[in-house]
Amino acid sequence: MPMIDVTYPADALTPEARQSLANELTTALLRAERAPDTAFFRSITWAIVHELPADHIYSAGKPVQAPVVRVEATTPEGALSDRRRAEFVESATKAVTQAFGIPEQETLTRVWVTHREIAEGSWGAGGQIVQFAQLREMAAAARAEEGAAV
Repeated sequence: MPMIDVTYPADALTPEARQSLANELTTALLRAERAPDTAFFRSITWAIVHELPADHIYSAGKPVQAPVVRVEATTPEGALSDRRRAEFVESATKAVTQAFGIPEQETLTRVWVTHREIAEGSWGAGGQIVQFAQLREMAAAARAEEGAAV
């Protein structure tokens, strides 16, 4: 049940590029979580885009002249190890730099990726608390089903 929030100046991407970026970030986070890339797991992976007026995003105390992008991943506690978080940061940064045409040497000042974990018992969906163990069981069942279909 991961969520991805992407914040950047309005009009920095076309609608098609925005959708492509959301798809790439979804794929990257599912891969980092080692969750099956199925219709169900994609349906519970949300990407929420925040396009703000350019004069509402500041760097060095001044409105930005070139797009800066923040990607924040929110996952259940324990879903990503340090290694998997680093994997997501690398993949997300690559997707953002390609979408926005940001040169690699500018990623440190223009692309930030953060991660937030939601404590066990603090994530609800469908009117109930969802436990991470339930998600792991569902992922294992989906992988077993994929293996049986091959």
